[in-house]
Amino acid sequence: MGDSARNRGVLDGKDAPGQSLYERLSQRMLDISGDRGVLKDVIREGAGELVTPDASVLVKYSGYLEHMDKPFDSNCFRKTPRLMKLGEDITLRGMELGLLSMRRGELARFLFRPSYAYGALGCPPLFPPNTTVLFEIELLDFLDSAESDEFCALSTEQQNQFPLQKVLKVAATEREFGNYLFRQNRFCDAKVRYKRALLLLHRRLAPPEDQHLLEAAKLAVLLNLSFTYLKLDKPTMSLRYGEQALVIDQKNAKALFRCGQACLLMAEYQKARDFLVRAQKERPFSHDINSELKKLARYYSDYVDKEKEMCHRMFAPSANGSTVGED
Repeated sequence: MGDSARNRGVLDGKDAPGQSLYERLSQRMLDISGDRGVLKDVIREGAGELVTPDASVLVKYSGYLEHMDKPFDSNCFRKTPRLMKLGEDITLRGMELGLLSMRRGELARFLFRPSYAYGALGCPPLFPPNTTVLFEIELLDFLDSAESDEFCALSTEQQNQFPLQKVLKVAATEREFGNYLFRQNRFCDAKVRYKRALLLLHRRLAPPEDQHLLEAAKLAVLLNLSFTYLKLDKPTMSLRYGEQALVIDQKNAKALFRCGQACLLMAEYQKARDFLVRAQKERPFSHDINSELKKLARYYSDYVDKEKEMCHRMFAPSANGSTVGED
């Protein structure tokens, strides 16, 4: 996706006289707009559902002009692409229409005629009047928040009228948003999404045969919150959510590990050891757990040395033969 439009070998055979590169390319592309304003060529098929109109998408893209060797716009060089919402962050009409035709994992090439790109006037000097542009777009993932936003705006009574699967789906969407924000190091924003998911799950009652589904969803969000609060340097809150996770699954290694990390940050070394030893029992070969136990041993050793030094200073004989602290 980072190469030039000319050099990617997109055309086969001989050049047709009098036709431009994009004109020749357009002959093998699918018309998805109905007026040949947006043409599409699938390079790699995707899977699952089509992108929904109110979705936030995670994409890699490069845009090319016909007579330029390098893209005029690309996000392929970013380590982590930004989540963009259709109609807000993506304003190019052709790109939005193209994305609505895509599925997760799909890679496609598009031609956008001027009316779906930069218009009849263009945007000089980069985009001359009536410019057709080519975009290569890879849809990494998309999240549809419209359904979630609408559901969260309902009262508890209204939400309870929906089946449990609906609640679980909305909570999963909120958690996915939180996960994305977490990966972007936007921990405060991630925390808000996780808490929104947890509130939905806490409000909901499930029949006995479905209780395990609700508990599993809660457990995942509680683990996310515990980790997020560690990133926010709030170990007390991390411990609180970690212990809530242990109420659901007392042998959950991740919950035990998070609780151990939180206690270590709080200098509660004995509690940290108890949690980490329990975590190690569940996952004896975990590098992270074993590393944290080694860190705990170092911290505790330093703590003991400082305590000994303090006691020595307190009770060491002074110059007049008395002990420090004696009357």
